[in-house]
Amino acid sequence: MNIGIVCYPTFGGSGVIATELGKGLADKGHQVHFITYQQPARLDSFNENIFYHEVRTADYPLFEYAPYDTALTSRIVDVTIHEHLDLLHVHYAIPHASAAFMAKQILITHGIYLPVVTTLHGTDITLVGRDPIFEPVVTFSMNKSDGLTAVSESLKKDTYSHFKVEKEIQVIPNFVDFNRFNKSNKDHFKKAIAPNGERILTHVSNFRKVKRVEDVIKMFCIVSKEVPAKLLMIGDGPERQMAENLARNVSHGDVRFLGKQEAVEEILSISDLFIMPSQSESFGLAALEAMACEVPVISSDAGGIPEVNIDGLTGFILPVGDVEGMAKRALELLKNDDLLLQFKKQAFDQAKLFDIQNILPQYESYYEFIIQQSKA
Repeated sequence: MNIGIVCYPTFGGSGVIATELGKGLADKGHQVHFITYQQPARLDSFNENIFYHEVRTADYPLFEYAPYDTALTSRIVDVTIHEHLDLLHVHYAIPHASAAFMAKQILITHGIYLPVVTTLHGTDITLVGRDPIFEPVVTFSMNKSDGLTAVSESLKKDTYSHFKVEKEIQVIPNFVDFNRFNKSNKDHFKKAIAPNGERILTHVSNFRKVKRVEDVIKMFCIVSKEVPAKLLMIGDGPERQMAENLARNVSHGDVRFLGKQEAVEEILSISDLFIMPSQSESFGLAALEAMACEVPVISSDAGGIPEVNIDGLTGFILPVGDVEGMAKRALELLKNDDLLLQFKKQAFDQAKLFDIQNILPQYESYYEFIIQQSKA
């Protein structure tokens, strides 16, 4: 197939999944055309089946804000006509689904029908999409997509609850690439971080309010009073300064803020526990990546996390904000080597269910179904 992919080219969950999906499809022989404003962050190696088409906006004095959605629409039309796309897959509804609809209407005037699949990732539905400024357009563009998918059952339920969606939503979960995310021997790195054999706890996020990074710090403070430990905070965002200030006041220098990391799998390989206390999480991709590296997860029960982290098997799940409960469960594992080892194995086994090699065929089958349906 000749597939167009529209996504945000950033480190966020939707951009990562869209990029890894495109790479996986290209490895299977499909031609994949990324259409976005800069090269996706994880598009870091050459593949003869991958093409990148930059969306450029014109900076005219008339525009206070450059009309990206209009430029994106034009680029989709151009790529479809000249590259003969069979299908367009847009990730994150705003503004990609509405731009895809507009492009589809323009292409009809050229005698071309372009099937569009929209994948809902989370905040496009649970946060941004509910804003009255965007809701009518989001609802319309979802209903006008030829195919509609969500990354979890939780997100599917939220979508039907908050939007008048008439389309059937197919759940195709996020995935992990075990060629990248696997436990590797990084003993030299571990000794540098924890020279006295301290336990290593890790958190990865975009440091936004919904990630509740302050809960990570507070929980760690309870844990570190009973077990020698280090906390690695990976990522960046608006709540980082607050988290750094809190850590300085309560953690005695055992918290390291590492910023954005390209090779996060190397850090996960030396970790003993992964902490995800989010207030909202459509899937929990960062937790899945940790589990692939044999790291059990202490998480909240928000959104789709329980579909990934199985309570009492791959880690523990507590109500949002239950810092003491999370600390108690973490200590159960950190104080018991045999139990921790068992949970590490179980976390890995659960992650294997989400191997990209298991999920890719689901997308391929869905694409073929949508293409055939559009010809009927």
